[in-house]
Amino acid sequence: SRSDFYNPRAGRLSSLNSFNLPILNFLQLSAEKGVLHRNAIMAPHWNLNAHSVVYATRGEARLQIVDNRGQAVFNGELREGQLVVVPQNFAVVKQGGNQGFEWVAIKTNENAMINTLAGRTSALRGIPVDVIANSYRISQEEARRLKFDRDETTLFAPRSRSERR
Repeated sequence: SRSDFYNPRAGRLSSLNSFNLPILNFLQLSAEKGVLHRNAIMAPHWNLNAHSVVYATRGEARLQIVDNRGQAVFNGELREGQLVVVPQNFAVVKQGGNQGFEWVAIKTNENAMINTLAGRTSALRGIPVDVIANSYRISQEEARRLKFDRDETTLFAPRSRSERR
C-alpha cells in the first residue's frame, strides 16, 4: 500500500477513512498508521474534528500534548504496547526514539483531518510575519524562521548539528 506522506529520511504516514474504506462512514471512525525513523519528527499538529487514540506498535517516541490554553498535558515517552488519548484541538508532536517509532491511531470521525503548526503547509504560513512577531513577542527574524524554517510538510527529517540554529 502507498503512503499519504512519505519522506525517505523521516518516515511515512497513511490514513484510512470513509473515502477509501466506506464502512468507516457507518462506524464514524478513521485510522492512521505512521512510521518515524530515528529522531524524525511528525509536525506539530492538531485534530480539527476528532479525538485520537494513539497506540505504539514498535519502538518508542517522545510525545508532547498541549491543551487549548498552551498547558502541557503530556510530556513523555510512549513505548511499544502503550497508548495515549489526544483530545480534539489539542496540539501534539511526536519524535521517533533511537529505534524509531511505529503507531496506529484510531480517530473518532470518519474523515478526520489535521492541521499542522510547522512546515510548508502549516497554519502559520498564512499569517503575516508582523502578526506572528507581535503575537508571540518575538523578533521579526525569529518570526520569519518560525514561519519558513521547514520546507517539509508533515514528516520532518532529523537535522544535522550544522543545520540547527
